[in-house]
Amino acid sequence: MSDLQQLETELLAAVTGAATLKDIEAVRVNALGKKGQVSVLMKGLGKMQPEERKPFGQAVNGLKQRVATALDARKSTLEDEALAEKLASETTDITLPVRPSPMLEGRIHPISQVWEEVTEIFADMGFSIAEGPDIEDDFHNFTALNIPPEHPARQEFDTFYFGKKEDGSRPVLRTHTSPVQIRTMENEKPPLRIIAPGRVYRCDSDQTHTPMFHQVEGLVIDRETHFGHLKWVLEEFFKAFFELDDIKMRFRASHFPFTEPSMEVDIGYAKVGDEIRIGEGNQWLEVLGCGMVHPNVLKSVNLDPDEYQGFAFGVGIDRLAMLKYGMPDLRAFFAADLRWLRHYGFSSLNMPTIAGGSGV
Repeated sequence: MSDLQQLETELLAAVTGAATLKDIEAVRVNALGKKGQVSVLMKGLGKMQPEERKPFGQAVNGLKQRVATALDARKSTLEDEALAEKLASETTDITLPVRPSPMLEGRIHPISQVWEEVTEIFADMGFSIAEGPDIEDDFHNFTALNIPPEHPARQEFDTFYFGKKEDGSRPVLRTHTSPVQIRTMENEKPPLRIIAPGRVYRCDSDQTHTPMFHQVEGLVIDRETHFGHLKWVLEEFFKAFFELDDIKMRFRASHFPFTEPSMEVDIGYAKVGDEIRIGEGNQWLEVLGCGMVHPNVLKSVNLDPDEYQGFAFGVGIDRLAMLKYGMPDLRAFFAADLRWLRHYGFSSLNMPTIAGGSGV
């Protein structure tokens, strides 16, 4: 038995002295492996006399358990030390910039952003969105809107026409979204409260005009709507769009074939350097046209003007974007310049809301 005690002392000392996981594995193999010192003792039990085998077997089993326990404890300690050393040496600098994802790099075009802002504001006021075709016929684009045959808007220098059809008619790229109002009044009964955003086309190109641009028109038809309602809608829209508590507006008499009376609307602004500040100063900027729907327009869609009345207005989405976000040249909107888009574009995660502000 003294030999077992000496062996235990030697093995436990070897366990304590193991400095690495490799060392502790070598001690385990030497003690408990197939040819290890304890394993050899276990194999020798079969050659012993029965009266010697039992006490010697119990002693060897006890030795085996104590050595195994010591090995497990030392191995656990060495694993913790190895992990701590690895964590201390293999560090990652999380302050380094992360490669931007496509979602962060991508930009929403200012026109798309302002389109969403406008529809959000009018939806909050109870307007629904109506749509119509970009290619229109003469009736919906001109005649139903009380535009006479000799009106300049019908001339080819101002309008894009297609070739004549077999019946002699010529389709036209719509010059405004007013045809959507006509189609809505043809297909739906009053009361109506809609906006019609969309692309429109005119033969014009300079710093503030392009052959294709974007417009939103509004229409309200019922039995009691009057000009005061129109004034309130426009005031509330501009205050929400420019995010102001108050705004200066004035209405100037004008003429449009499809409204009577007709008005052009100006908003007050101040110019500080190259910056236009809406809601300040004593200068005026024309922003839209509006008026009460002409009786002839109501008659063209089989509505009795003695029973129904309403108002309409139209404003350029591109022009609104230029005013709000300080873009000096409308042509840059369609130049496909990534540098311009990165500067003026909006994050894909920026969704306009009334509560959070329609813009950024």
